[in-house]
Amino acid sequence: MKPRYTVALAMLAGIGIGAVAVSALHAQKAPPTYFIAEIDVTDHDGFLKDYVPRAEANIKAFGGRILADTSRVATIEGAPPSSRVVILSWDGIEKVQSWRSAPESLEIRALGRKYAKFRSYIVEGVP
Repeated sequence: MKPRYTVALAMLAGIGIGAVAVSALHAQKAPPTYFIAEIDVTDHDGFLKDYVPRAEANIKAFGGRILADTSRVATIEGAPPSSRVVILSWDGIEKVQSWRSAPESLEIRALGRKYAKFRSYIVEGVP
């Protein structure tokens, strides 16, 4: 192969590799947003039968992931949490806001307040 063609092919290969590297850098995901809820259940049966299945389906329908639930907890040190704690993961704060403001979510939260008292907050993950 002539040196001119070899150099031209090497330049094209370098441009291609650089383009792939740049698009990989731009494709990096933002850190997750965690939604944490502390729940004082007042009616255990109603909470588990009526609220939990609808809430879990709603969370998944809006792209959330249930990461932890203290109904499955093992205490390592100190007393266990006095209330139930649930940790959800979302792909950004906008997704959480969209989920929380949706009419079906508002309806499910109103149902949940019949069976429990909720305290919730958002924590942004680190990259």
